[in-house]
Amino acid sequence: MKQFYLHNNWQMRIAGGKSNSAAPYIRAAVPGSVYTDLLAAKKMADPFWRDNEDAAFALMENDFEYITTFIPPDELFDCDSILLHFDGLDTLADIFLNDVPAGRAYNQHRIWEFDVRRLLKKGVENKLAVFFRSPNKFVRNAYKKVKTDGSSDCYDGFPQLRKAHCSFGWDWGPRLPDAGIWRPVYLTGVEAARITNVYITQKHSAAAKGGEGGSHSAAVRLHLDIGVETVAPGTALEYEITVTDPGGKRAAYAHGTRPPQYITIEHPEIWWCRGFGGQPLYTVTVTLHANNREIDRWERRIGLRTLNVRRDKDKWGESFAFEINGVQVFSMGADYIPEDSLFPRMSKERTKNLLEQCALANFNTIRVWGGGFYPDDYFYDLCDELGFLVWQDFMFACAVYELTDEFEENISGEVVDNVQRLRHHASLALWCGNNEMEEFVDKWVWVRTHKQKADYIKMYEYIIPKLAREHDPARFYWPSSPSSGGGFDKPNEESRGDTHYWEVWHGNKPFPEYRRYFFRYLSEFGFQSFPSVKTIETFTEPEDRNIFSWIMEKHQRNNAANGKIMQYMSQYFQYPEDFDTLVYTSQLLQAEAIKYGVEHFRRNRGRCMGAVYWQLNDIWPVASWASIDYFQRWKALQYYAKRFFAPLMISCCEEGMLTGDLNVNAQNKQFTKSFQLCAANETRTDRDVEIRWEIRDNTGKILEKGREAAALKALSSTWFTKQERPELDIFTQYLSYALSEHKKPVQDGTVIFSVPKFFRYVDPELRYSVSGDAITVYAHAYAKCVEISNAADDFILSDNYFDMNGGEKTVYILRGKPDGIRLRSVYDTTVRRSVRRTLPRTV
Repeated sequence: MKQFYLHNNWQMRIAGGKSNSAAPYIRAAVPGSVYTDLLAAKKMADPFWRDNEDAAFALMENDFEYITTFIPPDELFDCDSILLHFDGLDTLADIFLNDVPAGRAYNQHRIWEFDVRRLLKKGVENKLAVFFRSPNKFVRNAYKKVKTDGSSDCYDGFPQLRKAHCSFGWDWGPRLPDAGIWRPVYLTGVEAARITNVYITQKHSAAAKGGEGGSHSAAVRLHLDIGVETVAPGTALEYEITVTDPGGKRAAYAHGTRPPQYITIEHPEIWWCRGFGGQPLYTVTVTLHANNREIDRWERRIGLRTLNVRRDKDKWGESFAFEINGVQVFSMGADYIPEDSLFPRMSKERTKNLLEQCALANFNTIRVWGGGFYPDDYFYDLCDELGFLVWQDFMFACAVYELTDEFEENISGEVVDNVQRLRHHASLALWCGNNEMEEFVDKWVWVRTHKQKADYIKMYEYIIPKLAREHDPARFYWPSSPSSGGGFDKPNEESRGDTHYWEVWHGNKPFPEYRRYFFRYLSEFGFQSFPSVKTIETFTEPEDRNIFSWIMEKHQRNNAANGKIMQYMSQYFQYPEDFDTLVYTSQLLQAEAIKYGVEHFRRNRGRCMGAVYWQLNDIWPVASWASIDYFQRWKALQYYAKRFFAPLMISCCEEGMLTGDLNVNAQNKQFTKSFQLCAANETRTDRDVEIRWEIRDNTGKILEKGREAAALKALSSTWFTKQERPELDIFTQYLSYALSEHKKPVQDGTVIFSVPKFFRYVDPELRYSVSGDAITVYAHAYAKCVEISNAADDFILSDNYFDMNGGEKTVYILRGKPDGIRLRSVYDTTVRRSVRRTLPRTV
């Protein structure tokens, strides 16, 4: 098969309408978009700056034209078929070749191909034009005809268009409904036949027990189902299949007129999710020959593993857990959204950096949320390499759809395109029908008619799962997130299926509320914070830097959420005296909230088998639930995640003021003061550990201490002795704790029994020194949540936002330069010293 890419010589302009003439052409990039082209030509202002989003949104009231000219290579005309192939068009597009209609597109999530052999001219210049219709006008007019509703944060009518829903706005994203040729375009010449798809399923031999508590296959039999489209009937075809192992050794398995049904791989190297083993990948190559020469090739990398979701009845209800190679995994990770509102600005390098940062923070799971788009192949390639389990939503979220024959044909093409494109990936763990729609449709949210409610069942419990079973029968399908299995049967129940829990945040409940629940798999829960001040500076003027200013509210899409942050902050911290301290405190608040939940769920491993928080990343610079902001600056939460997702983790289940009564004027105010340590072991080996604890005063001085040794069973959590301390002074005393293995430190932390605003910190007099990529911090007293930042605020460190009991701690620079280092801790939020200080290097 021959390919000729059409990425050069493009121009773009606003199309002329009835009342206006067309604008002049400007240079365009393909792949690219209207917004990125206008920005490059300086024809529009940065849509992320202040409130420029509104003007950018108005631009999409226009239609747009893209044109290019090219001379196709002569060898294309030797082919039996010539196809014009678009990997992605956003979204309503009419395609013309040499001024003759060649086809139409109406779904951003589909691959589009058009037979153009009769239209293509040999040896001369050809003209390709793509005409994009206004998405704004389309959804507005469609909404007038048929009311289909959804998220109130989006533009009315957005469900009518198969376009990334979040491009019309979300409670963390702007309304920037871009358009353009956003993925590659090329001409394909087909000689005689082509490979349309290859589906590989695996059968593992009876497993022998491995030495690490899991299982290993003695052999794996691959079944290959190869789809071929013939364009020259009668041509004799031959197949060659090779497999290259992770070490580079290549083996040929067939060369004949029929592909083999099975390939057996002896002594296979097994693929595991991150933290459970390695990620060896095999390359499978299928080559198609005609007349003794290669005419097409399909090549992908696969991982040899078994992967499913276990749902077993038990004393708590019904379990829900990923099971890989016979081992059940506690899912630890976050929900992924598009990395930019302007999709063409995403890149392999940017995605690689983001996913590597997830690996640094001990993730083993990524959920691809259903309101964006199906990521590019390289996203899943990286997940394969890094060992993430991918929960993949289909792109339906928080909306109701009117099912017609045309709409069914459209979404069916979308499902087949993406299932066939992605199903070979080792990381792909399940297909999920939609985000949050079963729960809300069941409650008649967004639903206007009984037909719309019935259409929900048809789409997610018949049409889409039927296609998934047809094209990827080995993969688990789940109708919605959250769900208990479908049929509107208590879709957000605690005791089965997956759950979205938002009482902490949307429901204004305090952090200890998490401990009331034992969700089987928590696939969404979150808490907001502000991004770095340096990030805020990218969209504000100095006068905007008040969280209740017009611009800060424009970059806060969850209604009244800035006030909610302050409401929660008032319960835990003293009122910040400056903007910079407010940002820092908001991030501590967010990190502590999610930590409170995750540690509880990990302490209850077996009953709870997943804690996937909302959300990993941002689509633009904004206040949000993300742990990594738009510029890939780490918030405090990302460092906390590295600790609470660690394979060996120690946590403390404390009782104190927070679990009692925060009302300082309550009559006969009493509450329990106790602590109980717990160690979680999310590895396949038993571990011999020791835990120690100390009760200290606010200078860090030890007042009482204890230690216990334990053998932590693989894939378990272990509780240690509960300690009652009614005499403990909650204002000046705290608990420190640590976990060690073979006398080597693994993890430590602290807990106070009041809340931060009431604890009487003393000045830790933080200092630092730098030696190469090592930063050593020194403290003269207890320091809570020590932040190390640099002038650019782009540090990624081996640890940050950590607690110190005095003494010193060394961390290592993974990204950023040690210029203008600054230190602070919670002490700086509780006294009138809250202006950030640049501290001397002398110690």
